[in-house]
Amino acid sequence: MVVKLTQQLIHYFISALIIIASFFLANLLVNNNTTVSPIDAVVIIFVIHWIMFIPSYIFQTEKFYDLTGSITYLSSMTYLLMSNSELLESSSPSAYVAYLCVMIWTLRLGIFLFLRVLRDGEDKRFRKILPSFSQLFMTWNLSATWVVIQTLPLMVVLTGGFFESGVWTWVHTLGLTLWLFGFIFQVVADNQKTKFKMNPANEGKFITEGLWSKSRHPNYFGEIVLWAGLTIICIPYMSGFQYVALISPVFAFLLIYFVSGVRMLEDKANKKWGKDSQYQKYKKNTPIFVPKL
Repeated sequence: MVVKLTQQLIHYFISALIIIASFFLANLLVNNNTTVSPIDAVVIIFVIHWIMFIPSYIFQTEKFYDLTGSITYLSSMTYLLMSNSELLESSSPSAYVAYLCVMIWTLRLGIFLFLRVLRDGEDKRFRKILPSFSQLFMTWNLSATWVVIQTLPLMVVLTGGFFESGVWTWVHTLGLTLWLFGFIFQVVADNQKTKFKMNPANEGKFITEGLWSKSRHPNYFGEIVLWAGLTIICIPYMSGFQYVALISPVFAFLLIYFVSGVRMLEDKANKKWGKDSQYQKYKKNTPIFVPKL
């Protein structure tokens, strides 16, 4: 009983900590050039997640967890765009390109993950999380915090009021090139694995073809590259404390590599195929993250 209560308190403490951190980071983006408060976007992001947490717990389902993330990207960033009259009246191509990059990415990934969980029936990560109110609440708050930190660079762009820095330069070209490369890399990797898993002949097997022959997690590599590209597009808009937004791709890498993505999948694969000589050969010859040439 004491252990269970302690765990619940830890979950609530973490929730409170990341909520405070999210608003603190958004507040750092505010300066004399700000025309729309980024804090408004943070409120939208968390409120949507809290609303969706309720049916998630009541009905013990995680099926709309990833889709909710996409909805918050779409709604919060569109709110900032539509609220910034100076941006709407400007002809800043880089600002609109940055916005469209996030919208395209989140719609594609959100729909892809939603269809995948419907096809698979469940997200196995949630088996132990769903029964616990405090842990599930923390998980939804972590998702909201993920959205906040990932969108910090775009928040800088969409809340500002000085758009001469939006004139297209080589920096924007570099950022967009990286984003396109990362986005295409992720889409191709996801489609290759989906096609592989849908083939009954591959039941119980691990994928070693296409981009998966170059990296054990090419989809995640693509995601980090596209967020790095998006951040570069937004750099010319930043000043002062707004450079805190540069943590966006770094945070994405740390979370994907060490917490929710690569580490978990590597552990799962080792348990399933750890004694398989072909899998050991695949691990030895294929980089875990950055693709080989």
